[in-house]
Formats: sequence, C-alpha cells, structure tokens
Amino acid sequence: MRIERAMLADLARGAAFLGSGGGGDPYYSLLLAEAAIERRGPVTLIPLSSLADDALIVPCGWIGAPTVSVEKLPNGSEAVAGLRRLEAIMGRRIDAVLPIEIGGGNGLAPLIAAADMGIPVVDCDGMGRAFPESQMAIFNIRGLSACPSVITASCGALTVIETDDNLAHERIARSLSVALGGIAHMVEYPLTGAQARAHAITGSISAAIATGAAIREARAARRDPFAALAEALCATGLYPHCRTLFDGKIVDLERETRGGFSVGNVIIDGFGGQGRMEIEFQNENLIARQDGRIRAMVPDLITIMDRETADTITTERLKYGQRVKVIAAAAPAMLREETALRFVGPRAFKLGTDFIPLENLDAAETR
Repeated sequence: MRIERAMLADLARGAAFLGSGGGGDPYYSLLLAEAAIERRGPVTLIPLSSLADDALIVPCGWIGAPTVSVEKLPNGSEAVAGLRRLEAIMGRRIDAVLPIEIGGGNGLAPLIAAADMGIPVVDCDGMGRAFPESQMAIFNIRGLSACPSVITASCGALTVIETDDNLAHERIARSLSVALGGIAHMVEYPLTGAQARAHAITGSISAAIATGAAIREARAARRDPFAALAEALCATGLYPHCRTLFDGKIVDLERETRGGFSVGNVIIDGFGGQGRMEIEFQNENLIARQDGRIRAMVPDLITIMDRETADTITTERLKYGQRVKVIAAAAPAMLREETALRFVGPRAFKLGTDFIPLENLDAAETR
C-alpha cells in the first residue's frame, strides 16, 4: 500500500482513537507528514511478512507530556537525526521504520522520517494503542532490549542511551525529556526482521486508516459515526469488542504536568439520568468508573470523543463543558496475556484491581 497525502487525515483520525486519549494530539504530526509527502512523495506501507530475517527495523516516536506537545513545536528533523545516529552506531542502513505506538501523533511519526529517508513503514507497532512508558512496549514484554536508543530534541541536542535494563532506559529517557523541555523524539528497540515478525502488533496502521475512513464516510453519509467506528474496529480483528460506555458533559477536570506525564481525572455527568463517570489518566485514559462501578480498564482502550463529530479528544484537549461520548474497545489479544498484564494491566498503574476484559465487566460487580 502507498500512503498518499489524502490518506493521512484518516490515519490521524484513527490513530487518535487508538491512542486511548494519549499519544499526543496528531494535528502537528499530520501537518509534518503532509509536508514530508509533498516534498518526497507517498510512503510505502509494507506487511510484516515481507521483512527479511536480518533486516534492521526501528520503532520511533515521541516521549514526554502531551500537554507540552501542544505548545512546544518540533523542528521536523528530530526523527531523521536520531535514525541517522542509530545507523552510525549499528554500522548499517535502516531498512524500515514503525511507530513505537499507534496511538495519537505517534501513529504518524515514522511516516515523516520514512518520506525523508526513502524507506518504507511496516504495518505494525509496538503497543497496539498508546501507553505512557517505554517499557510497556510489547518488545520489552517479550524480553527484547530497548538499546541502543537515541533521543533528539527540537534544539538539536542528541543523546545516546546504552543500558541492559529497559526500566532504567525509560527512567533515563523520561528525565532527559523533562530536561529538554518536556518532550523529545526517541528511537528505541532496534529489531531484526525476524524479531519484528515474531513480536510486533501486526496490522495496526492499516487498522487506524480503516477506522478513520469509516468515521469520515459515516459523517459524509449522515450515518452514525460511532456505529461505523465500532464496525470498523471489529472488522480489523485486532479490536474485537467496542461499546459506548457513557454520554454526557464534562463538569470537572483536574490535570497537571508531573514527572514528564500529564496526569489527572475528568468527571462527566450523564445525559438522561445516567449518573456520573470518572476517568483517571496518565497521558492515556486508564480506568472509567460509573457511579463507582468500573466500566473499562487498561489495557483496553477508553477514548473520549466529541458526541456530535466523533472526533477524539486527547487528554491534553479536555475542557469543562465539552459534550462527549466515552467509547471503550478491547485491546489486542497480545496485551491481555498474563505476562503482558504485569506491564500494562491495572496493577502496573497501581489501580488496585485485577484486569477484567471489557466484554465481561457488565456481568461483574467491580468497585
């Protein structure tokens, strides 16, 4: 598949939803990707199955607080600078790139580098959604090393991280992102083609494009965009369950930038006597409770959307008074495995509960 400029808006719309409120607002990444494709032409999207065993495949994306990303703009060359340094370290050319997470602006981040470097993007990612910390990538869960890793900033600063401990890598990278103004670009988890085929979450970029296109087409045809979203997600096979959890108005919001993250909670009063929903977030939405009862939890996706347009509202864009719908979708199966839940389940975020899949929660009594 060739990703033309006209497809980018669909990708941005779908990636915004898959970000579960995080990954950064895709608006600036969309502008940069449009400019890159205008300069260099369409980007080729290739399947994981096409990779040679010894190919060098590199995930990339942004690290930091999404609240900063809406104010501190990139210079547009961070990704290429980081990838070129990684090539020098590894002594060979990079064959293809992928998003470390499909969610939000990070879903488009590799396209900008791919266009400028003349290499393809692989139809996969490392999280199947967005998560706030690097060690939550499926590559760490499966025991692969994050290093060598390169961080670049809009000021031109470049730092190489070398460590055998992926949690230490996250802590070093997080501290650097704070020191560099709250956000920076990172390349990490360099993979062979064989490792990418074995461990990456396949098909997530084409799933984001299909999801974004479904919303756009439904709006144009005056059909229900939320129904179209649910149908498109289920059709991907990656996100087999989707439902509307809540419909209401934001009546309270607490949000702060702390330790390199956007953290807080939002309260939504329901229309038609639905009660009240509270959602906690750390960059991404983590858990949704309706009148104290859990309705969805990480790693399943929880996304707040404009109830009229079905545009995703990322956590840094939430405001008092917005009329919204809260949509939940099942995470890819790899993230629901017992081993993965130690890294991305509710207890990894100190939420005090074991994971219960979205499709089972209505039958469970959870507080």
